[in-house]
Amino acid sequence: MNIPESLKYTKEHEWIKVEGDIAVVGITDYAQTELGDIVFVEIETEGETLAQDETFGTVEAVKTVSDLFMPIEGEIVEKNEALDDEPELVNKDPYGKGWMIKIKMKDPAQVDGLLDVQAYKDSIDE
Repeated sequence: MNIPESLKYTKEHEWIKVEGDIAVVGITDYAQTELGDIVFVEIETEGETLAQDETFGTVEAVKTVSDLFMPIEGEIVEKNEALDDEPELVNKDPYGKGWMIKIKMKDPAQVDGLLDVQAYKDSIDE
């Protein structure tokens, strides 16, 4: 299972990568494996400012629908338009082309409260 050390994680299986004052967010390799074949990603919150842990969208797999949660508070400034036509990018490349949203962070210090690689691994091994 691929869990990059350069990212931070949530217990709900989102990852976050900080690029200046913008954070890129997606779901982890573990999450996409558990969900199975992803057939639809719905994100209708672009342009909205959401609190940490608020739902920013849903991901639909063949057998289930799962909510997507904000890892930190901020404004959703961009969504990955490629997922409209190719939701399977989340399965193929969850940390690259399968990213979901970009957030303008309200409080970058919130990132420090997220899980590092070891803490995330421990959370999925429980």
